[in-house]
Amino acid sequence: MKHKILIIVAALIFAAGVVGSIMVLNSPKKKTVNIKSRGKVLYTLDLESEKDRTFDVKTDGGVNTIEIKDGKIRVKEADCPDKTCVRMGWLESSAMPIVCLPHGLIIEFVDADSGVDAIAE
Repeated sequence: MKHKILIIVAALIFAAGVVGSIMVLNSPKKKTVNIKSRGKVLYTLDLESEKDRTFDVKTDGGVNTIEIKDGKIRVKEADCPDKTCVRMGWLESSAMPIVCLPHGLIIEFVDADSGVDAIAE
């Protein structure tokens, strides 16, 4: 009898874990990003409404070419020596931000209701 109760409790805990994981995976994805250089916000972009495009972000340290495609964003090219920001690939909603240390550039997701009212260009 004790074994049956333990099996039922374990099954319930497992089921709760599966349901919780599904809810987290299906939660709304963040689609607003800030592109910052040395702490200053240069661009705030809503990736859901942005058209596919590439553009250059010039900082004191150099130039990064940013690509937006299919609602995703990445650093396509950079003139920094290590190109770590390029190798980071597409920014995922749950991932760490894309960072280019030599240029002081950060691309990160932000909450859409963080008080930002406009898109900076």
